[in-house]
Amino acid sequence: MGFFSAIKRMMRNEIAADVSQNNGFDKLVEWWGIDQAKPKAINETTYFTCLKVLSETMGKMPLKFYQEDESGGRVRAPTNNAADMLMYRPNPIMSPAIFWSTLEANCEHYGNAYVWIQTTYVKKGRFGGDIVVKGFWPMQSECVDVLMDDAGIFGSKGQLYYHYTDPKTGQDYVYRQDSVLHFKTWLTWDGIMGKSVQDILKTTVGSAGYSQSYLNELYKSGMTASSTLQYTGELDDKLRAKLQKKYNDLLTGVKNAGKVVAIPVGFTLQPLTYKLTDAQYYEMRKYTALQIAAAFGVKPNQINDYEKSSYANSETQQLAFLVDTMLFRLTMYEQEINYKCLTHKERSEGFLFKFNEKVLLRANAESQMQVITSAIQNGVYTPNEGRHYLDLPSKEGGDVLIVNGNYVPLTSVGAAYGVSGEGGKD
Repeated sequence: MGFFSAIKRMMRNEIAADVSQNNGFDKLVEWWGIDQAKPKAINETTYFTCLKVLSETMGKMPLKFYQEDESGGRVRAPTNNAADMLMYRPNPIMSPAIFWSTLEANCEHYGNAYVWIQTTYVKKGRFGGDIVVKGFWPMQSECVDVLMDDAGIFGSKGQLYYHYTDPKTGQDYVYRQDSVLHFKTWLTWDGIMGKSVQDILKTTVGSAGYSQSYLNELYKSGMTASSTLQYTGELDDKLRAKLQKKYNDLLTGVKNAGKVVAIPVGFTLQPLTYKLTDAQYYEMRKYTALQIAAAFGVKPNQINDYEKSSYANSETQQLAFLVDTMLFRLTMYEQEINYKCLTHKERSEGFLFKFNEKVLLRANAESQMQVITSAIQNGVYTPNEGRHYLDLPSKEGGDVLIVNGNYVPLTSVGAAYGVSGEGGKD
């Protein structure tokens, strides 16, 4: 630990002087020798949009706590301490929507997301007590190292340990695997660590970043292409540099767009025209955007590509997004939560957590009413359950399933007319 402490002290001494000027991070990456000129994935529009879609989708879906009966039916269960926190306030400073969207953003961008389960021991009676959950705290993914005790040094061979360095305090913490919720992307080679999309598509995302940087610089220059200043006489290096600077100041930049510039006699200004269409810039950029979206599992209409989309099929695409992308994500979240936030006894009694994915498929008022009415008339929902979907209160007598009285079993068809279901007479 002495070596790492010395490194930390050295970094603090070099960075402390710059923190007051808000350039401590710049000093840090300079100390590390990192080139900040390289475009970052998060700065690319399509990449950022995909992160936004996935993280906000997780934040939209409320987590529910159920208990299954012997027949497999589910009813809302009374919440325990952990369930109450996960559903209403994971920690004192985060709402559930922010909590889940933060985890998904970390998971997609870094490949893994981590939550520390803060617990405390509450003594009950003279000899007993319970471990009670106090909060669920997301850990910044880039500050976590996952270690495996494959030699059994700490007593449990194969046990995972999570080493977390708090970026605000610099303090180091080590947690056992049963104290950490670990969520990952779909791509993992060892089943432990997930791979991020930016690592999988490093070249594609990097190219898209350079493309965005190029376009930004082009806008800054007032969409002005390069030009050549021709002169038939002789110029020394000092005068040529002076002329270049003068006409760069006169011809480039948004403030100079459309201006008329006088050229001295003997000089000729020749613009070097270069159009984005000549390099199929739009086509290449669009193809790259679709590649990035496909890697995230995001549909074209969700990144504002409506070339093959319409209002009529937007609901179908939303269903495809739920089935093709989010269903795996939700299953992964639910399995990790159910295993680490419930005891073996609670799981054996049928308790479980489940996200309500139906919020993603909310239709317009007319379609929604037709679905609910059909479900009530066919005995799928009780009238009160249908009212609950519309945020309406229960009514007396509304907890009974109802069906059309003309419906009879196949074997009883014709019984009212003295004819059996098989076509014979009684």
